[in-house]
Amino acid sequence: MPTIGFGGLARHLNGTAYLSRSRKLNTEAPALVFIVGPPAVGKMTVGHELAQRTGFRLFHNHHTIDLALRFFAYGTPPFHRLVGEFRRRILQEVAASDLPGLIFTYVWAFDHASDAAAVEEYATIFRARGGSVVFVELAATQEERLRRNETEFRLVEKPFKRDIEKSRSQLLEIDGKYQLNSRGEYDDRADYMRIDNTELSPAEVAEVVIARFSLPRTVVPS
Repeated sequence: MPTIGFGGLARHLNGTAYLSRSRKLNTEAPALVFIVGPPAVGKMTVGHELAQRTGFRLFHNHHTIDLALRFFAYGTPPFHRLVGEFRRRILQEVAASDLPGLIFTYVWAFDHASDAAAVEEYATIFRARGGSVVFVELAATQEERLRRNETEFRLVEKPFKRDIEKSRSQLLEIDGKYQLNSRGEYDDRADYMRIDNTELSPAEVAEVVIARFSLPRTVVPS
């Protein structure tokens, strides 16, 4: 992949000033990179590219959702309990491990206090052990997300998205029901960045994130 020039990417970023004030992670404890945004915005694919470059492990939200769906219907109390417990335990084990870090993807409804509380709970697991926590928020047009909703990598990794019509309907329903981007609420935080990745590849976004937060790099793309 050719070298990515930040000037060429700047027009795609919200809060481009973040590119000039990077934040270094504490490398003495596992770090947590939260990737948030609406369905099919590219959280998993960006996380995959980040994992390849940093050695961090990718824990995308459907690792737990699809497992719980094998036993209980979406949205039921046992479904929510299992998803929450699976995530909590994995985060706790990674935070206590000698792994370099974790990339965790999450659909954050910014208009629901319970989601903010869950984000803070998960972040606290790492902070309590001295680990750094940073946030990457992705945004893309609905048209582009509907296109990405049908990509091969997404369908391979997320079996319950393979019913395309149902998945498309769910995406539109969730878009209409929740506020899935922060609208700049956290732009003044050094640990938070927003990226409009409508026209950016996952690899390009990963490079921007690595530069912004000075993430350790174990592999340099050719």
